[in-house]
Amino acid sequence: QVQLVESGGGLVQAGGSLRLSCAASGRTFSNYVMAWFRQAPGKERQFVAAISRNGVNTYYADSVKGRFTISRDNAKNTVYLQMNSLKPEDTAVYSCAARYRSSLYAVEETEYDYWGQGTQVTVSS
Repeated sequence: QVQLVESGGGLVQAGGSLRLSCAASGRTFSNYVMAWFRQAPGKERQFVAAISRNGVNTYYADSVKGRFTISRDNAKNTVYLQMNSLKPEDTAVYSCAARYRSSLYAVEETEYDYWGQGTQVTVSS
């Protein structure tokens, strides 16, 4: 089992920044591809970004490319999501997820094995 706990959400004005963190415990963190998803009210959960096991490769949804950066620190068992130039449409519950299989390009939530509870991000206009 892998336990995931997100933090760092909050209320921010449009154009502002937030940094989300996801702390993992349980099995070997570096064995897992990590990702961030988000779910806005009344909408399906959508893929945001993923990072490879060693942190070298990343993959982003088009909607956040150039504004968000995913990173990880395997020594701290933590994955991050730096969000810049935030827009009201970025408002959602953001969740981190872990995937044991190595493919980076997994964008469906069913492809991930473990999930955190999520953290709310609200961007005001």
